[in-house]
Amino acid sequence: MAQTKPHHLRLVLFAIAITVLILDQVTKYIAVQTLEGRARIPVLGELAGFTFYRNPGAALGLGENTTWLFAVIAIGVFIAILVVSRRLGSRAWTAGLGLLLGGLTGNLVDRLFRPPGLFHGAVVDFIDLYFFVCNVADIAISAAAVIIVLTTLRSIGVDGTVESSAAAAGDTDTSTEEARAQS
Repeated sequence: MAQTKPHHLRLVLFAIAITVLILDQVTKYIAVQTLEGRARIPVLGELAGFTFYRNPGAALGLGENTTWLFAVIAIGVFIAILVVSRRLGSRAWTAGLGLLLGGLTGNLVDRLFRPPGLFHGAVVDFIDLYFFVCNVADIAISAAAVIIVLTTLRSIGVDGTVESSAAAAGDTDTSTEEARAQS
């Protein structure tokens, strides 16, 4: 099987990230325009619907007094993804990191540019899933976490190599191209 070039995978990663960022920001704009100040709109009864919430903290509203810290962490992760993307050789890692990059950038834009101000902005959440309210960026981050965990459990590296139990024991007969074909 032909190898996928890291340059191509970086382009795919950025395409995924930009798509998530645009979807996130457009849906947040729509939520601000149509949902702010309105009562919850049920879609599946109490199970799911739309409600407007400005989240000053992290997941589930935790840490609302440290919004600036979440922004700094997001910037660090953003930079780490850019560095790691230079070694991409796995489609699964490309998808996971692309979703993560797009999701964290979407929420970072809120933290940087929404009220009450720079590094303290509240993230716009509007998708009410009974136990919590989230947004497109949060869904992308959650999907990224699932993909990254499953890919890691399959022992697939960012570069597309697969560490088999034989390779871990010192037997290096598994070729890199076979490993890349599995990712």
